Amino acid sequence: MSEKTLTRMDLTEAVFREVGLSRNESADLVESVLQHVSDALVAGETVKISSFGTFSVRAKSARVGRNPKTGDEVPISPRRVLTFRPSHLMKDRVAAGSTK
Repeated sequence: MSEKTLTRMDLTEAVFREVGLSRNESADLVESVLQHVSDALVAGETVKISSFGTFSVRAKSARVGRNPKTGDEVPISPRRVLTFRPSHLMKDRVAAGSTK
């Protein structure tokens, strides 16, 4: 497996090459899309991207955890966590290793 990480700059460069916007316009577009997604998630909305997957925020209640090293019980406070469920198409593509 490759250790490459896809960055905002990579996305900006892809928009620049594929869509034909200037580099600055491409960067603004990528930032705008990411901002819309994060704003929706902060507001508790679900973000579904067809053929890709679904991002959602889940509320986890308080519970008692255990330190695995010492065995001591530790209270874990309630929190909101981000979850991602890939679509079946994305799962199939990843399993097959195809890029298109």
